[in-house]
Amino acid sequence: MQSVDLAKIDIAIIVFYLLGMIALGLWVGRGQRNARDYFLGGRNVSWWGVGLSIVATETSAVTFISVPAMAYGGDLTFIQIVIGYVIARIILAILLVPHYFKGEIYSPYQLLTRSFGPMAGKTCAGIFLIAGTLAAGVRVYATSIPLHLITHIDITLSAVLFILLSLVYMYMGGIKSVIWTEVLQFFLFVGGGVFTLIYIPTLLEGSFTENLVMAKEAGKMHWFNGAWGWQLPFNIWMGVIGATVQVLSSHGADQLIVQRVLSCRNAREGSKALILSAVLIFPLFLIFLFTGLLLWVFYSQHPTELALPDGKVDYVFPLFILSEMPVGIKGFLLVAIFSAAMSSVASALSALASVFVMDFVKPLLRTRSDQWYLRFSKISTLFWAILLIGVVKMSQTQPVIFDWAFSLNGLTSGALLAGLILALYAQGLKPMAVVLGMVGSVVGMILFQVVMEIYDVKCLAWPWFTLTGALCGILFSFLFSLIGKGSGNIPLKKG
Repeated sequence: MQSVDLAKIDIAIIVFYLLGMIALGLWVGRGQRNARDYFLGGRNVSWWGVGLSIVATETSAVTFISVPAMAYGGDLTFIQIVIGYVIARIILAILLVPHYFKGEIYSPYQLLTRSFGPMAGKTCAGIFLIAGTLAAGVRVYATSIPLHLITHIDITLSAVLFILLSLVYMYMGGIKSVIWTEVLQFFLFVGGGVFTLIYIPTLLEGSFTENLVMAKEAGKMHWFNGAWGWQLPFNIWMGVIGATVQVLSSHGADQLIVQRVLSCRNAREGSKALILSAVLIFPLFLIFLFTGLLLWVFYSQHPTELALPDGKVDYVFPLFILSEMPVGIKGFLLVAIFSAAMSSVASALSALASVFVMDFVKPLLRTRSDQWYLRFSKISTLFWAILLIGVVKMSQTQPVIFDWAFSLNGLTSGALLAGLILALYAQGLKPMAVVLGMVGSVVGMILFQVVMEIYDVKCLAWPWFTLTGALCGILFSFLFSLIGKGSGNIPLKKG
């Protein structure tokens, strides 16, 4: 494919925005005195900022690129999955957030430590560190692929650049800098999406209504599938059951999101932040899905203007930005992709470093000063940045690592959720049984994925992975506890 030259104003917008993003992160993150300030923002971050940050965190550059591609290459049925995203946030705001603010915790895995001892907490935290590192590394690498194909910037170089730029303000500013730069990113995403929805119809032949009729006749407006199914295509049950459980894990047991909720002043504000994200996430995904639908109409009318690399529809929106968007707007939309990649990196660095320091290091070195923990927290951020660069390099040289790391989060999220549910509602279980249950869930899901790949069968779609893994983790934990006791009932804790 041919590269597209950017105008000087687009280049200037990209450079100044990225520099401004770093400056904002450094400014809002100043004045830290200890690890609590660094990892929790002193627990005084505004709930609305946290809510916008949650939405921006999950709306990564991969989402910005792939969601329009889903509608372009298919239809609107993915919106059924987003219904589950909304339901899960409401459940978490009501049932789980109050537990986060009972005492001082830095991660959800410390709830397991309270209920089952340090081994269970560290097992859950260790699963997160391994899966989170691999997932964050390949997420940055995946973002760099379309940018490389479009702009011909070396994949590894662009990925390393994202990591280093993110490291600058994360290292100095901590979680506060991450949250407030993501708030800026949220408005950039929404503004870019709304502009695209307004701009594309001006390029189309015929009226807006006629083009929607054309899309409807082609099946592009189809959004509901009421049939039960474990496999794709998406159906409503995948949304209200599978996706709900998935987000219960990603927003309730994954430090990437939980860290933001913990930075709120109290449980009430943490719940408000999650509810705000629930209100915003549905229309945001609608914007990007309808963007993909309008892109399909546009390229149906102008088929000679689209040359997808390797025929992959994931590149349709970035290519449209480069080739069709007005000068200036093009720069803002490209910088949305760049800033989303940086946001993903900064979020991952903060989450990984906080779990490593507060769940593993601090219990061993309790006598150190607040200043020592702050210095060590910043140094650990450098360590995780180096690991992310290593994952990027491995993803480029070993495609199998890329494929597996990208799916590993889905294979481990069930174990994290199982551990959290047991910590809150089944504290009578034996600690070792819970550890074996979580490990058994991860091993079982990985073996299941291996079997599906060996025999080339897709008997379970990804929205069901978390539910399957969570059920396995809970059942294994009860089974191992029963084996350990020999017989008898296992006491449960209600509520």
